[in-house]
Amino acid sequence: MTTDDVLAEVGPRLRRIRKEREVTLAALSEATGISVSTLSRLESGLRKPSLELLLPIAQAHQVPLDELVGAPPVGDPRIRASEPIRRHGRTHWPLTRQPGGLQAYKVLEPKRKLEPEPRTHEGYEWVYVLSGKLRLVLGEHDVVLAAGEAAEFDTRVPHWFGSTGEGPVEFLSLFGPQGERMHVRARPRRA
Repeated sequence: MTTDDVLAEVGPRLRRIRKEREVTLAALSEATGISVSTLSRLESGLRKPSLELLLPIAQAHQVPLDELVGAPPVGDPRIRASEPIRRHGRTHWPLTRQPGGLQAYKVLEPKRKLEPEPRTHEGYEWVYVLSGKLRLVLGEHDVVLAAGEAAEFDTRVPHWFGSTGEGPVEFLSLFGPQGERMHVRARPRRA
């Protein structure tokens, strides 16, 4: 549907909404400050709708502007859970739909005590702990992140993360080749 098609449907829609509410052109004119002749021309399609005209009409009818112009409904914003990915003993649920760029995952790391094997690769990673405790080895740092804590790091620095061995840990992971740095909020691990 072209813009001209959408605009052509505004007039009849304005008339229908006004008639459904049993409002006269004179009453709508008084409520909006728009002349009766302008309102009549809008409804008949002889005048192109503009924001200056549509906003007061939407307010007078107490309807969203989208209803006046017949905007298509917004798509469902929910992300449908896809099949989890099981990798290296972890379960990952993808939270992003588009390939490439920034990727988001919900990750469940089971209770296990592993020896850290730091690795490097291009990009940045951000992790946010939902529950449990996440051990993060990053360069010379060895920290434990608790629920509500986050860390962001350049993945070119040798890094590893996993369970502390005390229980499972659930966290969100954002990974991308580029990204804005987030402040590391981890406390040093106590000896």
